[in-house]
Amino acid sequence: MKRCLVLMATAVLVAGCGGGGGGTASSQPNQGGGSPAKVTLEWWHLSTSEPLKSLWAQRAKEFMAKNPNVTIKATVLENDAYKAKLTTITQSGKAPDLFATWGGGVLKQQVDAGLVKDISNDVADVLPTFTPAALSAYQIDGKTYGLPTDIGMVGFWYNKKLFEKAGITQPPATWAALLEDVKKLKAAGVTPIALAGKEKWPGHYYWAYLAMRIAGLDALKQAAVDKDFTKPDFIAAGQQVKALADLQPFQKGYLGAGYGTPDGQAATMGNGKAAMELMGQWAPVVQADAGKGLGDDLGFFPFPAVEGGKGSAADAFGGGGGLAVGADAPKEAVEFVKFMTEMGNHSKAVESGGVLPVLKGEESAVKDENLKQVATMLASAGGYQLYLDQAYPPAVGQQVNDSVAELIGGTKTPEEVGKDITEVAKTEE
Repeated sequence: MKRCLVLMATAVLVAGCGGGGGGTASSQPNQGGGSPAKVTLEWWHLSTSEPLKSLWAQRAKEFMAKNPNVTIKATVLENDAYKAKLTTITQSGKAPDLFATWGGGVLKQQVDAGLVKDISNDVADVLPTFTPAALSAYQIDGKTYGLPTDIGMVGFWYNKKLFEKAGITQPPATWAALLEDVKKLKAAGVTPIALAGKEKWPGHYYWAYLAMRIAGLDALKQAAVDKDFTKPDFIAAGQQVKALADLQPFQKGYLGAGYGTPDGQAATMGNGKAAMELMGQWAPVVQADAGKGLGDDLGFFPFPAVEGGKGSAADAFGGGGGLAVGADAPKEAVEFVKFMTEMGNHSKAVESGGVLPVLKGEESAVKDENLKQVATMLASAGGYQLYLDQAYPPAVGQQVNDSVAELIGGTKTPEEVGKDITEVAKTEE
C-alpha cells in the first residue's frame, strides 16, 4: 500500500491523462460505418514484478487480438511513483482511461471529483461472480466504481531456518512474545526484521495493526468520522511501535532502503538476511523477484494479539487491487476490465501465485501452501480493515505514513504522531 509497492499483488494500473476530468483515450471516427472506430487506451499499473508483469501484458495482447480496433498502451510504475503520478494527474482534473486502485477513501475522493466512471450498469451481469469482501472497497453509496483483481492481508513472513537458529520453535501469538523473539534473534546474530524505511508505507502497517489490536476496528472507523487520533489507545499503539523500534530490529541502512530494489526489504528477506517482514500476500513473489526467494524455508503467521486489547486477533488488515475506469474513457475500457476479471483469465493469475481469489469458486486455483493459509485466514476473518493510506483521504493516509516513519526513526513521539495525523484529518472535509 497499500498500500501497497512493487505491489505485485495489487492489480494493474493504467495511465493516461486526458481532458475534462476523464480518460485519455483517443479515437478515430468510424468513417465507413463498417469496422469499429480505432481506440487507444492508456493503462497504468504497478505490477512491476513477475509473474503479473508478463501476465497482464499477455492479457492486453489477447484483448487487442479480439478487438483489432483497440490499442492498449500500458505504463508500469513502482508503487510510490504510481501514487505520486496518479495524484498529480487527478489533481489537475484528469484521470487515466484505466488505472489500478486500492479503493476506499482515495477512490471516493476521485469519485467525488468526477474523475471515475460509475460502471454499475455495465458490470451488473458479473457482480454476482465476485466475493463480497473483494468487491467492498470499490463500491460507494451503492454504486460500483471498479472491479477487484486481488484481495489479501498483511501478516508476518518469516524464515524458518533463522527462527530455528535463534531457538524459536513456533511463531509468536502475542505482541509480547514477538518482542521477546526479536531479542532472541538479535542474540543469535540474526537481523530480526527487514523494513523499507525509505518508502514509508511498509512501516505504517505496524502502527495500523497495533491500533486495530489495541483500539479495535470500530475505533479506526470512528477516527475517520471524528478525526481524532489522539485518544489513549492510538497513543498506546504508537508506544508499542516505539518499543519495537527501540530494540533496533531492522537491517542496517533500513532508513534508506526501498521495498523491491536489489538491496531493499524484499531482497533482504528473500536472500536470507533477515528473519521476518510484515507484508502483504504478494511478499513471496517479490522476495523471489528482488532476491533469491526462500522456497520451503518461508512461513507465514498473522499479526499477533495484544494482551488486553479491544481488537480481535482474527481481524485482518490489508487490501487488494482493482481496476477503475476514467470518467471520460470509452466503452472499450470497461470491456477490458471485465475481460481481465473473467474466471478463465483471472484464475491463471491466481494459479501463478500473483494474486488471491476474488471470484467465487476460485479457491482451488491457489497452489502455494503459504497463500492457502492467507486465503483461509481471510475467509475466517472476523473483521477487515483496508490499508490506512487508502482507507482515509489521501492527505491523511500520507500523514499516517510520514508520522509512523518519524516514530520508527525516533524523531517523533507517539503523542506527536497522534497530534500530527489529527491536524491533517481536521483539514479534510
